[in-house]
Amino acid sequence: MSPPSAQTDRFVHDRLPPRAQWPELRYDLPELRVPDQVNLVHELLGRAGERGWAGRQLFIAPGRTLTYGQAQREVNRIARVLTDELKLQPGNRVLLRGGNSIAMALAWLAVVKAGLIAVATMPLLRAAELRQVIDKAQPAAALCDAGLLSELELAAPAASGPMPILAFNAADTPGSLEQRAAAAPEAFEACPTAADDIALLAFTSGTTGAPKAVVHTHRDVLAACNAWPRHVLKATPDDVVTGSPPLAFTFGLGGLLVFPMAAGSAIYFPDARYTPEGMVREMGAHGVTICYTSPTFYRQMAPHARAIGIPGLRICVSAGEALPDATRQLWKEATGIEMLDGIGATEMFHIFISSAGGEVRRGAIGKAVPGYQAKVVDEQGREVPRGTVGRLAVIGPTGCRYMDDARQTRYVRQGWNHPGDAFVQDEDGYFHYQARDDDMIITSGYNVGGPEVEDCLLAHPAVAECGVVGKPDDERGMLIKAFVVLKPGQEPGAAMVKTLQDHVKHSIAPYKYPREIEFVQALPRTETGKLQRFRLRQGS
Repeated sequence: MSPPSAQTDRFVHDRLPPRAQWPELRYDLPELRVPDQVNLVHELLGRAGERGWAGRQLFIAPGRTLTYGQAQREVNRIARVLTDELKLQPGNRVLLRGGNSIAMALAWLAVVKAGLIAVATMPLLRAAELRQVIDKAQPAAALCDAGLLSELELAAPAASGPMPILAFNAADTPGSLEQRAAAAPEAFEACPTAADDIALLAFTSGTTGAPKAVVHTHRDVLAACNAWPRHVLKATPDDVVTGSPPLAFTFGLGGLLVFPMAAGSAIYFPDARYTPEGMVREMGAHGVTICYTSPTFYRQMAPHARAIGIPGLRICVSAGEALPDATRQLWKEATGIEMLDGIGATEMFHIFISSAGGEVRRGAIGKAVPGYQAKVVDEQGREVPRGTVGRLAVIGPTGCRYMDDARQTRYVRQGWNHPGDAFVQDEDGYFHYQARDDDMIITSGYNVGGPEVEDCLLAHPAVAECGVVGKPDDERGMLIKAFVVLKPGQEPGAAMVKTLQDHVKHSIAPYKYPREIEFVQALPRTETGKLQRFRLRQGS
């Protein structure tokens, strides 16, 4: 018999979709099976001493470092503030607002250790966007970086009832989280959560419409730690990890917090104002061995990596958006490292298709991660023949459960998760990304994936960045339009348009060339680095 839930506040539990709409959750590998009563922070941090890691560095940042043992004491003190001073109860939601920092990481860990539900928000959200999160999640308290308080204070009055806000990264400010925690006891027993108690609400990013709140349990996060990180990434206690994805994004939460902790690795949080050159220098100075960032940032770092070198770097993870092969090859030429690609989703917590090392195949993202199964299906959910474009469907130890959202039935069908991506699976089981379902361009009867054309354009030496979309056209249904950012010193104009069109015609099937090219200074991107093609379509 499963242990009872420890979360006395049932707000989120009561707003889960009906069981019939849940994905099927599979735990086919022994390492994916989690005890029915477990607190993920106690498992990752509280057991560090048993694993011999108490004295090992966990967090490194300019001017501050913490070992696993020191971090545990800091987390305990913050948990004491939440439970003893604020009187929060298990299941209450706590809004977290901050960039990547030691203070933000400690706050997140304390919230979850106390049996509360972490609701992390992107640092660049404005008051109107924060108000949507507050209205949906109904947080009982907020922990916010002192430098980001203004927008939250504008948004907070929309919450029903009072919501105390404690500032962090404000050690010298009376009443700050640091000052309160410094006076709190350093002992704290982790809340005895059931594995299926809720650890976090992750709000989806980067699209239009009302935000969706994805629910993930303690079981989900611990199972994810033993899927892609264990079988593909293979980090060790000697690794130092860094990157750019925000901790409020599940890609960042996994890669830059819970996955390194599961391996006993150290995490380096750079100064928030880093540049591509600065990031290369910081990785070298701090012995970084694993890096997570977007293809765009790898492309920007490549010339500096070639000139300066990053001798300790051994694994480079790209996710968050499609990885153009031109970027993969550019980075490999600069560093000698074969980039590790992957596709994941907020709804699935992290990466479920990927390959590393000798298993990398050019042009493919990879194979289904052990513990997951994936297939390419038609609109009725039937698997299509290998080599045929279709929609991706995934099943495994994690899956989509939206809180109180009718869009649940669009994502989960017959127990399978449908992330909304068009793929081709080859005869060897490798998955080749085509586009988002709604980014496929149908022109004169041909299906063209925008990322394929982008990859081709990026291979031209004049192109720094590009985005490709379909533009409505009476004759062809849609025509292919490219938005191009040129490298410094390159001149836009009719001659460059023809040069780039000819380059595409000679590199891939001629019908895939962009009939329109618009030169722009920058491309619209989300805070996580994803290209916002819907905004490009609006501008077509």
